Parts: sequence; structure tokens; C-alpha cells
Amino acid sequence: MHLAVLALEISSGSEGITTPNTFVASSNALIYNGLKPIFVDIDSQTFCLDPKEVAKKITPKTKIIIPVDFAGQPAGMEQIYALAKKKKIFVVEDAAHAIGSKYTDGTHVGSCKYSDMTTFSFHPVKTITTGEGGAITTNSKKLYDRLIMLRSHGITKIPEKLKHHPGPWYYEMQNLGFNYRLSDFQAALGLSQLKKLDHFVKRRREIVAKYNEAFRGLKNIAVPFEHKGIKSAFHLYVALFSFDKIGKSRKTVMEELLRKGIGTQVHYIPVYHQPYYTSSYHFRPSDYPICETYYEKALSLPLYPKITDREVEKVIKAIKKIVS
Repeated sequence: MHLAVLALEISSGSEGITTPNTFVASSNALIYNGLKPIFVDIDSQTFCLDPKEVAKKITPKTKIIIPVDFAGQPAGMEQIYALAKKKKIFVVEDAAHAIGSKYTDGTHVGSCKYSDMTTFSFHPVKTITTGEGGAITTNSKKLYDRLIMLRSHGITKIPEKLKHHPGPWYYEMQNLGFNYRLSDFQAALGLSQLKKLDHFVKRRREIVAKYNEAFRGLKNIAVPFEHKGIKSAFHLYVALFSFDKIGKSRKTVMEELLRKGIGTQVHYIPVYHQPYYTSSYHFRPSDYPICETYYEKALSLPLYPKITDREVEKVIKAIKKIVS
């Protein structure tokens, strides 16, 4: 994400719009490049960036939008991209959760049909992994060439790009880049994982279907929403719990489940709650009422391909007991 924003050569002091319902890496990429992060409230159903709210926050300083495909569901990319192109704003889709997902037109996330670049994460908890690292896709040859150079200290050895060419040993550092290369070992692991992607997505969706069937219609819990026509890879299964009506705090529920061997998590603490952001940018939680409501209720349940049907039933039984 850092390199994707860097490759766009946006003037320092400009602004970038993104979601607060994400890991800090999405907005940090703006700051690394001298841009001011502007958070926009989320959609109440998908928990992704709300295109209508994006339109309200665009100013002459807005040069980039970073939508995040939360939990695997694409973030209204068609609307966001159309809006951005009218305003000559770049779009970098953060698809860390969405490898294997599809838009309503059946196009795969990563095709860059609705973005200038798309970024993926291969962290160990993601749908496929290389141990660490990620990838960027783009349909722009110019951006591709710049990314290739920036990921390797800003160095090129391509003869036609050199300013001087005294011999075959020669290379030039033409930009200040970074050592962001994926190792051969990691790439080999990623290629083997990629062959299993369809299976991973299929299994994740089977587990989600089991959860949805068990929880849909129950009081005090809301299952994840999936737009008609969208195919989410479901990196996460985030249910919304009315903890006040259940009569137990989220902390109590998480501890109770953990004693039964069921691990849960919260995705995510809104970025504007982080001390660095509150002290540096003075965001007000009251400006993001939907995100605040979401955060109060969100709880991610176990979702990974190796979980067995028996273990899924154990989770379902435990959750039903809590919400009943």
C-alpha cells in the first residue's frame, strides 16, 4: 500500500480519503507519503466505505481514495471509481480481505476494472499466505514500471532506462525506493497457495452459510450482509451482537467463549481511536456514528478452511446459548 500510493507521485500536503473500519496500514500509507488522511463513515450494511459519504468529503485537495473491501465484500467500487474519475482522483483498492472475491458483473477483484491499482495482503491469517508480504495489480504500464523500480531501492538495470550505460555491470538508483521485494521462497509458497484459492473460498462460503442458517432470525445477533450479485471470499465472519440486550459485555462474551476453546476477535478498532491519530489529527468519533455503532456490536467468529463441521457446530451452540 505504501508503494502503491508512492507510485502515484501525489504532491505532499494533499488529502486522501479512506475508511476508519480497517487496520491502520490503509491510512498509514497516506501519512508515509506526506498526505493527510480523511476518514469517511461506513455503509450500515456492508461496513465498507460509503460512496455517498465519500462524495461529501471530496475537496480540491483530494487526490486519492483508498476503499477497503471489508471482510471480503468489495466496497462499492463501481460508484467510487466513477466518482473519482469525474474528479480526476486516483483509486487504490485495498483488497487485503478480498482475493477470490468478485464484483456484481462477475469480474474478479484485482482486475483493476474499478481502480488504478489493487493491493493484496498475504499475511498468515489471510485467505492465501506467503508468510508475509503482498502484491499490487495494475493495468498501467507506467505504474507497473515505477512499482518495479521502487520495490528495489529505486534501482534499474534495464539498458534503455539508464542515463549512462558503460557496461553490463552497471545499474542506477534513479529514485529513493525501498527493499520491498518478495523473496523467491515466499513467491513459491504463494504460487502453491494460489492453486488452492478456489477451494479456500468455497470452504469459507460453506462455513458462512452454516453460521447464517443457524443465526438468522435470532434476536440480539445480526449476520453479515452480502450484496446481491457480489461473491465475497469472506476473509472474516463479523456478526453484530446487541450486548446490552444480552446482558453481557463483549469482554465477558469473549472470555466465556475462550473458556470453551473458541477464539474471537474484533475487526476493527476504528483507526481514529488510535492514540497517534487522536493526537495528530484530532478526529471526533461523533463524526462517524455508523462506524461507532458498528464497533460497539462487532465480533468476529472463527472462520478458516481447516475448521471442521463439528467445530463449527460447537461455535453455533455456544453462540446460541449466549444470545438466548
